[in-house]
Amino acid sequence: MIEAEAKKPQESLQDRLAQVVELLQRHKLVEDLTHRQEGPHQDLVENLVHRQNLAELQRRLDELHPADVAHILEALPLDDRLTVWQLVKVERDGDILLEVSDAVRETLIADMDDHELLAAAREMDADELADLAPELPRDVVHELMESLDAQQRERVRSALSYEEDQVGALMDFEMVTIRDDVSLEVVLRYLRRLKELPGHTDKLFVVDYDGVLKGVLPIKRLLVNDPEKHVAEVMANDPVAFHPDENAYDAAQAFERYDLVSSPVVDKNGKLIGRLTIDEMVDLIREESESEVLSMAGLREEEDIFASVWKSVRNRWAWLAINLITAFVASRVIGLFEGSIERLVALAALMPIVAGIGGNSGNQTITMIVRAMALDQVGTGNTSRLLRKELGVSLINGLLWGGVIGVVAYLLYDSWSLGVVMTAAMTLNLLLAALMGVLIPMTLVKLGRDPAMGASVMITAMTDSGGFLIFLGLASIFLL
Repeated sequence: MIEAEAKKPQESLQDRLAQVVELLQRHKLVEDLTHRQEGPHQDLVENLVHRQNLAELQRRLDELHPADVAHILEALPLDDRLTVWQLVKVERDGDILLEVSDAVRETLIADMDDHELLAAAREMDADELADLAPELPRDVVHELMESLDAQQRERVRSALSYEEDQVGALMDFEMVTIRDDVSLEVVLRYLRRLKELPGHTDKLFVVDYDGVLKGVLPIKRLLVNDPEKHVAEVMANDPVAFHPDENAYDAAQAFERYDLVSSPVVDKNGKLIGRLTIDEMVDLIREESESEVLSMAGLREEEDIFASVWKSVRNRWAWLAINLITAFVASRVIGLFEGSIERLVALAALMPIVAGIGGNSGNQTITMIVRAMALDQVGTGNTSRLLRKELGVSLINGLLWGGVIGVVAYLLYDSWSLGVVMTAAMTLNLLLAALMGVLIPMTLVKLGRDPAMGASVMITAMTDSGGFLIFLGLASIFLL
């Protein structure tokens, strides 16, 4: 699809959202006032005011980039969201559906009839259709596929045949190919005959008569070299290329590493079948980052912030249930030492410090490990080395900050033995946090799961229960 040009760059996105919200509120206010009035012309006045406010809101939406409209839709409650969505012009529906989050897209599609969905989908390219097709009703997808020409239909089927985390699911089919035996002048004339270049075209793909990739011709080389030269003389013979079944996250890291804007995708025979572009890679990196944050908090999927109560409950209940169990275990650990706490009330005041610092330290460790795994900097083969390093860091931090809190405990309660117990408990709990911070993500990876999945919940449970057990156990042995 043609990329719409952003308008009014001097306005921030929050300003635009505030303007839309203000128009919606004004529309509701005027509607309420006209409903309260009685008279022979009430219906006429109400209709005119209704049209005037909606026309102003529609004009404002028409000025915005599809990505900005998508952001506004995500930031509105469901009723207001659907009001705004109905004012979006049909020819822009497809652009906006591709920009919104999956959860919000579901609510928008549910509000559209089959005719509207078909009209929006027909404006999309093959790779965009493949992104949207899994969320469309089956009969709409069938009718849409029947309306495509043979080439487009084959491209959509090709993109749908790959998993969502593979390069083939993200590749774009719109690209410019040339031969290596023509002059740069011929290439320039060919480009001038095109209506426009595909988005993010920073290079042309050089292929032979069988479509096998031979190299790429960067646009900058095309512009600065002598037009009499042939493509073979100035093209790059060793471009960074990908196979459709490669991992998309590996491709995204390659884009970041080599500062790529676009890159060819070839099959096992070297034939050019598509390309990857920087916009898809940026979206992928953002989605992966958001997914990791959600997983660490124990959320199963991205959630519409204005989703129904029941849907939000279903998304959150699993890890809350696990957390409840671990909290109960921690409470039972405390229960084992009720007698000790009754005899020395200071233990009740100090034990949350040991557990809290341990949880914070464990989260630091686990965050570093998960990040390094996402960047392919560590693997399960480095577990022992990472464990030694993190245990060393925790030992130093435990002795240092445990000593500080030990001195504070001594000054508060006039008991040097309590200070020593506090220092020892802090050190041991930090060592436990480091151990779990390394082992939890490594174990999840070995089990084939996301290393960030519920990591924050699990590490907190371990350090809370462990911290209480260590501190109260040491206190019972050496103080009581």
